[in-house]
Amino acid sequence: MAYPPFDLHGKVALVTGGNRGIGLGMAEALAQAGADLVVWGSNPERNERAGERLRTHGTRVSTRQVDVSDEDAVIEAFGAALAEMGRIDSVFANAGIGGHAPSFMEFDTELYRKVLGVNLDGVFFTLREAARHMSSREGGGSLVATASLAAIEGAAHNQAYAATKGAVISMIRACAVELARYGVRANAVLPGWIATDMTARAQGNDTFETKVIKRVPARRWGEPQDFGGIAVYLASDASRYHSGDTFVIDGGYAIF
Repeated sequence: MAYPPFDLHGKVALVTGGNRGIGLGMAEALAQAGADLVVWGSNPERNERAGERLRTHGTRVSTRQVDVSDEDAVIEAFGAALAEMGRIDSVFANAGIGGHAPSFMEFDTELYRKVLGVNLDGVFFTLREAARHMSSREGGGSLVATASLAAIEGAAHNQAYAATKGAVISMIRACAVELARYGVRANAVLPGWIATDMTARAQGNDTFETKVIKRVPARRWGEPQDFGGIAVYLASDASRYHSGDTFVIDGGYAIF
């Protein structure tokens, strides 16, 4: 018999950036555990493909094109999700973009602001709407943000990205303290080196594989499905007393 708290039937999860990569890995596990899903992504074709894939697990799935850096778009989309699904029990603020520069001295201001807009403002807008909903009802909910190892390690050429991910951890901790009285918990997930579109340039690069991936104690790239377990845990009643934490999922890289 399965452990009952991990059963997500009757719960609704919203995943931003849920049409590919880590977000889709999370969404698929949530669907397999029984959750109905709301998936936001900026690419309508990827949204459609993700929706078709997720519906094979027998749950309701709603997809929507949303630019999370647009405050009005997030407010409208969250309202639409509530109208369609009736409730949102967990939110995974996962949408994000990279921002690599030749050097810090050459970092482009426009790119800097674009990265902050998606990775920080987008998380803020998404979690704020979720908190407004969850704090006003019985049962609370779960707020989850995808940060990165870049938040706690030196990320050369990626200062904007690193800054957003460090800020996300601080935001999550503040939410955990303030919202606990409403039954709302908040946690961050920190991925290591994961094989997604964002790391496509490094995958297969002999130098990178030798100097970085061989240093991962697990001896491989992480994969989107490696985030399914933590997603189900944080969306489930099994984590109802777990808040303010940072979950490092990196195959042991950070401690080696």
